[in-house]
Amino acid sequence: MRIPLALLGSLLAVPMVHAAPPVPPSDWRNAVAEAMPLLGHRNWILVVDSAYPLQASPGIQTLETQSGELDVVQYVLAAMDRSPHVRPLIYTDAELPFVSDDDAPGASTYRAQIGDLLHNYSVESQPHDKLLATIDEASRQFHVLVLKTRMTVPYSSVFIQLDCKYWSADAEQRMRARMGAAAAR
Repeated sequence: MRIPLALLGSLLAVPMVHAAPPVPPSDWRNAVAEAMPLLGHRNWILVVDSAYPLQASPGIQTLETQSGELDVVQYVLAAMDRSPHVRPLIYTDAELPFVSDDDAPGASTYRAQIGDLLHNYSVESQPHDKLLATIDEASRQFHVLVLKTRMTVPYSSVFIQLDCKYWSADAEQRMRARMGAAAAR
């Protein structure tokens, strides 16, 4: 009786051991390259730390990169720089400057590295919860691409809102003023 029970136990364990292999990390570079011509102003690309939540909104696509955050940010910004139609509006967590190395080893090194990487861009800091709410709201109408990285420093995510490269906020304001003046006549 012991042999059949042992055999049965072995047979039941085989599917667990030989289950489907883990899904390899997505080819996030190709995903960014394929998405870039489709994305426009009001879309978002987020490059996030490994603890960033998997959001449930249907407009959010999350990809695991298995890459370092700085590498992913650099790749995304280079793709946007090559793009003829979009430019980045960059947001970071307001909490990041207050994360200490005692609590999160490597935080100050990361701050220096991301500062160097983003020095040519205008960067606005907002509280993390406000950024999450903004993303939740945006994803109801617009696509949000989330690229998860191996980063383990909290509040290190980079939120990139896409804006029109060939139409500035100043041009929009001038056009709206002309429209208002025409309507007033």
